[in-house]
Amino acid sequence: MSHHVSENVLSITDIEQQQPKARRMRFTLNGALWSLQALWGFFFAGSGFGKVLLYDDALFATAPRVVAWYAAVPQSLIVFIGIVEVLGGIGLILPAMTKVKPMLTPLAAAGLTLTMILAAGFHILRGEYELVPANILLGAVAAFVTAGRWKLRPISPAPVTTRGVLGALAVLVALAVLTFAPTWYTMTNVQF
Repeated sequence: MSHHVSENVLSITDIEQQQPKARRMRFTLNGALWSLQALWGFFFAGSGFGKVLLYDDALFATAPRVVAWYAAVPQSLIVFIGIVEVLGGIGLILPAMTKVKPMLTPLAAAGLTLTMILAAGFHILRGEYELVPANILLGAVAAFVTAGRWKLRPISPAPVTTRGVLGALAVLVALAVLTFAPTWYTMTNVQF
């Protein structure tokens, strides 16, 4: 005869109750926005930095061999576009991460969206239709970040913290090491 004891006479807790439930990966809008902000931030900062380097006349003279549309645009405009992209890329990450003026993040994303709309129009006028899908994709994701951080999942401002400052410095160092340094090295040492 089998008896099932319903009381816990020895005060032993169930092992399942002792261990916390495993965290499951789940898709969230906030997580998607952060992922896109980081990817697009690094992409635009790196791409823009390459354009900023074209302030150098020697680099600018060789650039149209690699990117044909550079020949149709004044050097100062290319450098300006580069500055806009670098600041926009940084703006996608730092204000939201530090929570200092986080409304700058959707504004940076809106600026990058506008930049991509103008780029798509420029390429259409030049008949460079193969470049337009990239402009549309980059602009659409930037527009998604704009909407996401403006209305859907805005980030509330907070005072400056040591953690926020250290995080911002870590992002800037990562940008320098992962995007700026390789871009500078490639553009100044590789013959095209």
